[in-house]
Amino acid sequence: MARTLSTMLELGTKAPNFELLEPATGETVSLKDVSGGRGLLVAFICNHCPFVKHVRHAFADLAKELQGKAIRVVAINSNDVATNPDDAPEHMVAEAKEIGYSFPYLYDEAQSVAKAYRAACTPDFYLFNAELALFYRGQLDDSRPGNDQPVDGRDLRAAADALLAGKPAPAEQKPSMGCNIKWKPGNEPDYFG
Repeated sequence: MARTLSTMLELGTKAPNFELLEPATGETVSLKDVSGGRGLLVAFICNHCPFVKHVRHAFADLAKELQGKAIRVVAINSNDVATNPDDAPEHMVAEAKEIGYSFPYLYDEAQSVAKAYRAACTPDFYLFNAELALFYRGQLDDSRPGNDQPVDGRDLRAAADALLAGKPAPAEQKPSMGCNIKWKPGNEPDYFG
């Protein structure tokens, strides 16, 4: 199981725009469509990754909790489905239904949105404030497959609580760790140096 760390996009970065297909509805969803709350959580996930499978139920629960506090949530799958057919749009619909995702789960076929966010792995979490400036990026919590740490969403929840309370962003923000985004051949980003 390959382990890739998130790139830790600079805090304060404005949320890059997107317009992506939501396979469950067949509609196009934009950044404008999912903003407007007290904050916005953008998560890069997929169906097949063991790291996502490890946290997906806790993430779904935390998303509902945040939505109840007026933080909007959206998830994006940017994987190449030619090499990872389990991540294809029809499987995204089944995944969202099975896990109970209460938010749009979008398909970034061109992988341009992943590049705009400098996403590197699944899962990769980005919490923006109401003005869509990046407030937190990094891990859900310290849990990883096989490390016996609780999957409790502690880090992301603490950041959301700080955001909602008008406090500064957490000083310590740990990168997320997961499977690398499965880039299409020749489409690998240049931010891995």
